[in-house]
Amino acid sequence: MGLFRLMSAKEAYRKLCQTEESIPVFSRDWWLDTVCGTENWEVILIWEKNTIQAAFPYYLLRPHLISMPFYTQTMGIWFPPFSDDTKYISVQEHRQSLCNQIIEQLKPYKSFWQNFHYEFTDWLPFYWNNYLQTTRYTYLLKSLDHPDRMWENMSQHTRRNIKKAVEKFHITVKQGIPIGEFMRVYAQTFERQNKKNTQDTKVLQRLIEVCRERKQGDLWGGYDPQGQLHAAVFIVWQKQSAYYLAGGGNQALRNSGAHSLVLWEAIQYAAGYSDVFDLEGSMIPGVERFFREFGGIQTPYFSIQKGKPSLFDRIIIKLNKYFSSKS
Repeated sequence: MGLFRLMSAKEAYRKLCQTEESIPVFSRDWWLDTVCGTENWEVILIWEKNTIQAAFPYYLLRPHLISMPFYTQTMGIWFPPFSDDTKYISVQEHRQSLCNQIIEQLKPYKSFWQNFHYEFTDWLPFYWNNYLQTTRYTYLLKSLDHPDRMWENMSQHTRRNIKKAVEKFHITVKQGIPIGEFMRVYAQTFERQNKKNTQDTKVLQRLIEVCRERKQGDLWGGYDPQGQLHAAVFIVWQKQSAYYLAGGGNQALRNSGAHSLVLWEAIQYAAGYSDVFDLEGSMIPGVERFFREFGGIQTPYFSIQKGKPSLFDRIIIKLNKYFSSKS
């Protein structure tokens, strides 16, 4: 453990990620390498008696700007699990102290924004240090080992769509579809909503490749008998949770119910690897309804921020997005 302490914070965190299953997938070193680049993320570690008591990985959009990387729902502070016989009041007091130590190390940064994992429930230390918080929501499915129960918890609308896709449109769901086919229907979703995708799709393609190599993610697509792809989803997983990361549908074929069927098949597959399925939710009404009707439990998480990028920084950020989309 002494040698472990002598490593750089990032090296020690990489070692921790190799052994600690409770670290969420979005905060793992390999994920951050993929979505941030190996040089653009750092981590704050809080040690006590040669043991890591808290880890806070973060993405440096610019040297003084902490932000959220593309295609990453939440990050936040990781604490090691506590034993069942530990008093809650002791855990809360200890974790507030750890948060204060992390906040102290965040003072040099001009701007901070991060979505915290839903297991982080006490943001008071940030409030006391003049950070702001917005509550967001996701939906969690927790009965993955009981598909009949999940089916009953769905809305009638979602069940009808799944049946319609199978019985009327004869949709067949295939796993491992080509990335190019997925990206085409993914882009059509933004076209239908008349919105621009502000995230770098090259990062998404790298994520799909890396998750496939690690056997921690894949693509599913729904095809009709003519070979047309109606809808597709990208799912990632680890034991702690599986996640709906991205999806889309063919604009001309979106009424077939295929999106619901494809997601349902992917959820059942993920049940073989994960205890929970995180539908990720959305603050957009129509998208929120789609996820809610799968019967998940509405679960809040915190978006915490402080400071604002300068006008110059905002210009640089926009230019980086523009040139990354052109390269």
